Amino acid sequence: MKLYLFIIQSFYVLTLMPWFIIWGLSFMAFDSGVSMWGVALVTIVTLYPLAVVISSVLSWLLKKKVKTLGLILISSFPLLWVISFAVLILGN
Repeated sequence: MKLYLFIIQSFYVLTLMPWFIIWGLSFMAFDSGVSMWGVALVTIVTLYPLAVVISSVLSWLLKKKVKTLGLILISSFPLLWVISFAVLILGN
């Protein structure tokens, strides 16, 4: 299980580099004025590193208390951002 946590968190560290660029570009949603969709987009993109940190800390703290499947679900939560972004990019 330690190997899985190390691999998934290494992947998250690698995705934080392109996240910074995407985060900066997401502010272009306000080019035509402030809208609810623009605020939602920037908020969702901004929450990714917070989700990475929280899921990483929780997965290591709960490593011995939670079953393997629960631990995989906790540590995989930030993949929702990665998968949805990949679907958005590949879907167009």
